Amino acid sequence: MPVYSMTGFASAQRNMAGTDVDADAKTAAAGHLGIEIRSVNSRFLDLSFKLADDLRQFEPALREMMVAKLKRGKVEVRSSFESANHSAVAEPSTKLLQRLNAIQDNVKSWLPQATALSVADVIRLSSGEQSSSRDWSSAILPLVEKVLKELLLARQREGERLALMLQDRIAQLRKLAAQAVPLVPQLVAQQRQRFMERWNEALALGDGAITPDAARDRALTEATAFAIRIDVAEEITRLDSHLDELERLIKKGGDIGKRLDFLIQELHREANTIGSKSAALELTHISVDMKVLIEQMREQVQNIE
Repeated sequence: MPVYSMTGFASAQRNMAGTDVDADAKTAAAGHLGIEIRSVNSRFLDLSFKLADDLRQFEPALREMMVAKLKRGKVEVRSSFESANHSAVAEPSTKLLQRLNAIQDNVKSWLPQATALSVADVIRLSSGEQSSSRDWSSAILPLVEKVLKELLLARQREGERLALMLQDRIAQLRKLAAQAVPLVPQLVAQQRQRFMERWNEALALGDGAITPDAARDRALTEATAFAIRIDVAEEITRLDSHLDELERLIKKGGDIGKRLDFLIQELHREANTIGSKSAALELTHISVDMKVLIEQMREQVQNIE
């Protein structure tokens, strides 16, 4: 399976035509229905819908479509409608005018002080009439399905880029780990030589109070304790193991973001321990370089589904 990013954007439009038998109403109902879906990273799947009033009835079906295809991310679904007749004011049909007149007369018979309908009121109500003549059901679901497929492709492309970046950082971390492995025996050998030199100096100043065997044994004991303190073999082994698991998950793909995030935390812990055990400037530099790479990986893993 591919690796998916939680970041993506897709949009599409569809021509609409009214279904009203009245030719004027049909012309007024024509236009372009637009759908856009954008998503960013989130710990969970967070869906929000900004739909026109006439489309809110489809929100449960749209939500079901999103849940079936998306696992994580903050996702916003937005609709828009652009009428084909941009310049003309919505013109009420004769049927609507007759109905409004009858309703107004009925209201005034009960409420004589009621304000009469204005031209603006009639135009606003006629806009609602034209909106109701559009056949949303045959357009909205196929259009959203199309946009959702494009969003998944966009998230897949971004996920592939993130996967390549992670693999590059994994390779760099392996190189740093390989550089750290031979440093510890070298440091132990150097420290052992220093201990021997110091005990030889103490032996020369001791006027026979310390035997050569005792001096050598004490130096070896100190060197052994030093080697134990600075040994990072276990940390390097665990770091390599975490890198192996990262590569396996990236190749597997799918819903791996949370597992990758956990492994990044473990990598950071091992790099910190290597730094705390450092007895040489070279090992300190390696630990710092590791933490820089791991932090870069952590920032990118936050975007993986």
